[in-house]
Amino acid sequence: MTLHSACITGAASGLGEAIARGFHHAGYRVLLADIVETQALANELDATGATAKPFTLDVREKPAFKAALDTIVRHWGSAQILINCAARTPTTALMDITQDEFDDVLAINLRGAFFGCQVFGAYFATQGYGRIINMASLAGQNGGTATGVHYASSKGAIITLTKVFARDLAKSGVTVNAIAPGPIDTPSVRAAVPPERMGAIKQMIPVGIIGEAGYIAATALHLASPAAGFVTGATWDINGGLFMR
Repeated sequence: MTLHSACITGAASGLGEAIARGFHHAGYRVLLADIVETQALANELDATGATAKPFTLDVREKPAFKAALDTIVRHWGSAQILINCAARTPTTALMDITQDEFDDVLAINLRGAFFGCQVFGAYFATQGYGRIINMASLAGQNGGTATGVHYASSKGAIITLTKVFARDLAKSGVTVNAIAPGPIDTPSVRAAVPPERMGAIKQMIPVGIIGEAGYIAATALHLASPAAGFVTGATWDINGGLFMR
């Protein structure tokens, strides 16, 4: 395939890191965007910097996405893919969530995805091609069990946001889809679910296991491929049978 370039937010850890590794392994050039340092990951993927570059991105700020896009275009000529993975996953009890915490989670999880879709979506439309993949969550579909209401609400809103951008950009050759994972073996899930509760969590899942980050990356790769032009506005459920429709 023609070498494509992807911006992956939240690339420093968790699903974002797994997706960044998966895309780079598949031959994509990747901008490793996160508010924390991603230089070590970039060096591991490509010490020359030719196909993997770190980028400090605060997803709460629209100009930061413009700078990320400019960086990709300057170094690699064009951008084709955006993966919105950046998120906060606090587990604060419902009645204990403060205004500041609520606003911060929504700003990172939802506003960040919105600005990413805006900036990259507009650019992709001018190019006549693009793939946007937003990371939703099972929590946004069933209200969540181990996560806070602010996290669950933001992820539910991302599903709606995905549909709106998909409809708006469809005639421009741009697809916008979401992935809604259930419990995945990532640091955030391990932090939210103590080891003594993991067995009970698995018993609640129809298939009896938690998911692997590598499969989320593989699904993102599938949705980002040029062949996936007939899929847009969809939310792909990967939850072991916890939510069926």
